Amino acid sequence: MFLPGTLIERVCEDLSRHLGQFVDVELAAPVGGGSINDAWRLETDAGRFFLKTNHTDRFPSLFAAEAHGLARLRRAGPMRVPQLIATGEDHDDSYLLLEWVESGTKGPGFWAEFGRNLAQLHRHTQEDFGLERDNYIGSLVQRNKQEPDWPSFLIHQRLEPQLKTACDHNRVEAGTAFRFERLYRQLGNLFPPEPPALLHGDLWSGNFLCDRESRPVLIDPAVYYGHREMDLAMTRLFGGFDAELYRTYRAEWPLEKGWEERVDLCNLYPLMVHVNLFGGSYADQVGRILARFV
Repeated sequence: MFLPGTLIERVCEDLSRHLGQFVDVELAAPVGGGSINDAWRLETDAGRFFLKTNHTDRFPSLFAAEAHGLARLRRAGPMRVPQLIATGEDHDDSYLLLEWVESGTKGPGFWAEFGRNLAQLHRHTQEDFGLERDNYIGSLVQRNKQEPDWPSFLIHQRLEPQLKTACDHNRVEAGTAFRFERLYRQLGNLFPPEPPALLHGDLWSGNFLCDRESRPVLIDPAVYYGHREMDLAMTRLFGGFDAELYRTYRAEWPLEKGWEERVDLCNLYPLMVHVNLFGGSYADQVGRILARFV
């Protein structure tokens, strides 16, 4: 795995323009960056930077969507988000260039700060649920057409598209679509009404870092304005989040009664994403959740 010379030249130009001085890339070392993209640590005469690359034709506008999400989260604050330096294309390659976040150790106040900051992030709102553009969750397109209420958005922009894909590829058993239809009729009564909240959108344990100052850092977002319980439920799906996060979150902004009972309901969407990406036992998990609610 290597970076084409023309791409390195483009990145040098971006860094030089960003920093206002000529920058030379001395080393591009591969690092872990997920299953979709290639990721690199760039050693330069102006410090370290982070670069993600992919083939332009695989996921159109993938990095433009990620850059938009990072910028949206960064403007909202107070959570640290890597600074966007540039995104672009070079021949067959697309790329996203970010500041390098030096990793640190979680201190005693890490999870409390994470919980408070997440609640404050969720305070950012707009009139409708959704976003002005579509983006990605993993390698799947995430539709964000705006809807006036949460049940409509959850049905039309989240569950229905994933269910259709799963049915088209025979990834769920017969009768699953019927059970989803029954669930749709109940969603208005299951979720307490709340204003649209700015969400990370894919908040599992692999999508945050701890920096050298022991602060939480959000990465790899799939942002939209949705019900805030979606982010909290996602933190419970694969583990990795301490109980202190939920305590301080609720102290900052109390959750409506029954939120823990709705965790599985919220996680139907990411589980259906995993059904379509990986298959396997995820369809069984979906079936068990549906059986609880319908």
